[in-house]
Amino acid sequence: MKRHIIAILVEDKPGVMQRIVGMFTRRGFNIDTVTVGKTEKTGISRITLSMRDDEETLEQLIKQLRKLIDVVRVIHLTEKNSVVSELCFIKVHTKDKKHISEVKKYAELFKGKIVDVSSNFITIRVVGSPEKVDSFLDLMNPYGIKEIVRTGVSAISREPKS
Repeated sequence: MKRHIIAILVEDKPGVMQRIVGMFTRRGFNIDTVTVGKTEKTGISRITLSMRDDEETLEQLIKQLRKLIDVVRVIHLTEKNSVVSELCFIKVHTKDKKHISEVKKYAELFKGKIVDVSSNFITIRVVGSPEKVDSFLDLMNPYGIKEIVRTGVSAISREPKS
């Protein structure tokens, strides 16, 4: 199954998110990630969802979303024609100077930023595609990950080249 990213512009009022998630639940759709935020237009919020499913299910989902009263617009974002990114904080165990040095090198390689250091842990912020974040997490697993916080996918369409 392919990952799909859907941007939903909605009226910014109480209960809208609940109605959208309720529709997903009733129809048996599964959400991988969800991010929500205000847009450039007053009174409009943007919900960005990622999910893994087939094209037929995706089409059905988009049709159902467009029927909801508070939905202004539904946009299927393809990864090819969009900028896709995710933010992740990873708290990694560092038992000695060797581990600290190795973790810092990996963070630098992935353009991560050390945002907190204690006697036993380093917290790193990594921003990039979900695949980049997953790769970094795979490298950190042997050191002992204490905690992970991921924002979920954010995406914006690319403008056509002139």
